Amino acid sequence: MAHVSIIGTGNMAQAISSIVTRGGNTVELFGQSDHAQAITGDIVILAVNYPAVDDVLTQRAGQFDGKVVVDITNPLNIETFDSLVVPADGSAAQVIAGKLPNSRVLKAFNTTFAATLASGEVGPLATTVLIAGDDSDAKAALAGIISAGGLKAIDAGALKRAREMEAVGFLQLTLAASERISWTGGFGVVA
Repeated sequence: MAHVSIIGTGNMAQAISSIVTRGGNTVELFGQSDHAQAITGDIVILAVNYPAVDDVLTQRAGQFDGKVVVDITNPLNIETFDSLVVPADGSAAQVIAGKLPNSRVLKAFNTTFAATLASGEVGPLATTVLIAGDDSDAKAALAGIISAGGLKAIDAGALKRAREMEAVGFLQLTLAASERISWTGGFGVVA
């Protein structure tokens, strides 16, 4: 059984929490006012907007050491909603990994919506969570939690694949925001 700490309490945090507990694992959620409480999970999920990541890392300095840290963000320009705010050859996950050298950083959950995580379906397909990272044991642990919670998980490769995942997440968000797809839909994976 795994113990997962989720920083954030929004729709994505709630949906991921449900997946974790459905699989028989335990979870703790931390809101903005909970920064004085220590993280106890071996896996920590950053379920906050990308602009809030630096504050979270600063408020919880040292608490991520030795842990698997899962970045779910899509680093989009929230003022214009028309571009990503990381270099084209990088990703938010790689930026976070650079700030957490004593953690094993993964990218996951950013290509799904909360509704598809909660329902377990994207149209007629099972919801699939893509996972990128450089630590195979960390990816396997997260995939096990996701699978135990009733969803599919696919190893998307090294952490450098996070940039493509963020581009897919950004495209999906812009399609939903412009009402070309619904927030209960999105991209599915046939494997």
